[in-house]
Amino acid sequence: MKNVELNVEGSILTIKVDLTKEFGPSASGKTIIIASTQGNVPVPEREERVGLNVYRKKA
Repeated sequence: MKNVELNVEGSILTIKVDLTKEFGPSASGKTIIIASTQGNVPVPEREERVGLNVYRKKA
């Protein structure tokens, strides 16, 4: 995972992303990647999975 923190308290999943970070352009070059789970990943100590991509349009 890049710039993604998953935390579970009881039945609540919290996803934390630092929006000031960048990891360069996407494969197409149209967007800038800010955070990604890089596919579906398990929620800590749970059966659920999560897939997340955070990006912005390239200026």
